[in-house]
Amino acid sequence: MVYFVERYMPGVPGPEIERALVPLGPVTEQMRSEGNVVRWRGSMIVPQDEACFCRFDAPSEAAVAEANRRARVAFDRIVPAVAVTPSAKTDDQEASS
Repeated sequence: MVYFVERYMPGVPGPEIERALVPLGPVTEQMRSEGNVVRWRGSMIVPQDEACFCRFDAPSEAAVAEANRRARVAFDRIVPAVAVTPSAKTDDQEASS
């Protein structure tokens, strides 16, 4: 299942947020080696809103929360989400515009 982690980080510059997220990679790798299949799929930082949104694939919200706790990255909320991937046709249309 896909989950989004919302983080609101007032006063924290984007590069500092990026550095704070780095431990998520090794932590989720360690969790997978333990049999808990959690994958961090990337993040979007929105400087204007002082926010960061991270996408995870995981079996449960609890697994996502555990990954963030182990990485020592604070979060405000974890919500289930639906991933939508653009079709190849959509990509081709944009390239020709």
